[in-house]
Amino acid sequence: MVQSINTKVDLVTNGNSHMGLTDYGKIMVGDNGFEFYDDRNVRNFIQIPWTEVKYVVVSVMFGVRWIPRFSFQTKRNGMITFSAKDPKKVLRAVRQYIEPDRIVKSLTFFQVLGRIFKGKGKKDKYLK
Repeated sequence: MVQSINTKVDLVTNGNSHMGLTDYGKIMVGDNGFEFYDDRNVRNFIQIPWTEVKYVVVSVMFGVRWIPRFSFQTKRNGMITFSAKDPKKVLRAVRQYIEPDRIVKSLTFFQVLGRIFKGKGKKDKYLK
């Protein structure tokens, strides 16, 4: 049986993990970290302590009306992407443990294209 890292749970809701193939399960936000437990496979779980989280990257569409996905950028394991049945509730619960300046919006499709074509952030030190 899997042992939770949380001693107090703030929110439990249905959600998806987008690591490889989509896994359906429960998302748990607690005092020590963020957890995802798969519905079908007991051994498939993700536990992210709050001390490991660098940023929470949120994909926002149509203003703030629709949040399809959110990701945790960790110090060791890179980006881990999730979606939830009610993502605003999840992000409000996460905001209690992560500073609001570390919760950022992701770039839109057109911002990514603009950066590619303008060459923003890509400076070649050999061309002067």
